[in-house]
Amino acid sequence: MKRIYIVILIVILGMGVTMPDLLAQTAIEGTELVEEVPEEKTYWQIIKEGYEGYWGYLKSEVTFNYDYKPWWQNYFYGLILISLFFMLLEWVAPWRKDQAKFREDFWLDTFYMFFNFFLFSLIVYNAASMVMVNLFNDFLGLFGVTNIVAIHVESWPAWAQLLTLFVVRDFIQWNIHRLLHRFDFLWEFHKVHHSVQQMGFAAHLRYHWMENVVYRSLEYIPLAMIGFGLEQFFIVHIFTLAVGHFNHSNINVPLGPLKYVFNNPQMHIWHHAEHLPEERRFGVNFALTLSVWDYLFGTNYIPHEGRDIKLGFPGVEDFPKDFVQQNVHGFRRE
Repeated sequence: MKRIYIVILIVILGMGVTMPDLLAQTAIEGTELVEEVPEEKTYWQIIKEGYEGYWGYLKSEVTFNYDYKPWWQNYFYGLILISLFFMLLEWVAPWRKDQAKFREDFWLDTFYMFFNFFLFSLIVYNAASMVMVNLFNDFLGLFGVTNIVAIHVESWPAWAQLLTLFVVRDFIQWNIHRLLHRFDFLWEFHKVHHSVQQMGFAAHLRYHWMENVVYRSLEYIPLAMIGFGLEQFFIVHIFTLAVGHFNHSNINVPLGPLKYVFNNPQMHIWHHAEHLPEERRFGVNFALTLSVWDYLFGTNYIPHEGRDIKLGFPGVEDFPKDFVQQNVHGFRRE
């Protein structure tokens, strides 16, 4: 029961943000925490507009029918092109040469990519986010707070803002990733990602929908407190997407000294190892994009080449194999 209460709290907090444009509007544009909703609108109207708005956004991404951004800033086709690029690399120069081109669970992971990147917001998350954002805004209004920007960097050059956003966000996410391994109720959700037993680029976005909620809720306020004055969030988001695909790819690309800066397949494979030493039982190599955090805080672990190590976690053989059962996992007592 305690787990259910904690999950509900995280859901409520997490509905304050959504993928990826609402985060850009609130945390990046920064001068206003959220756009106020006219008083005459009911929350049912907000929900309706949330569904209609996201459906319109998704259609515009697929058809290139938008004029509020350059044509090339397209998340839908960006995801497809980056995925095809790393799939081609895996086929041309695989690290594990005996692994099938369409490896185990390839199509499941492909569905996860589009579900977590787009469909989850369409089904429920975007509309619920709009409601919770406005509730949160109304709550702050009780105390006379209209925005929570504490650090103004909007006057900085665009490159400096982008770099700051990238580094700060990556460090926050590195810490959140550690929490997913440290607390049992969060680990149950994170098991979905670690149920991958044959690694490939598409495994990057195989994760429980609750991870969307956890990451967005915990990174929201720190990012919203920094007054970024830029619209190029796309650059940061698409770069981190590409590095995430790279980390999970079945390729071997020696980075030399850059391995101490950027995450890579030879490092990340150990994060997915089924068996780790007892002193490392809460996980290793938590980097999403920047490996420097692991080297700075002593969570790096590459004892030898991990090309053929067994992946997963103890008992992974009994973990649900289908999408629905995986996404209700974590809410039921075993």
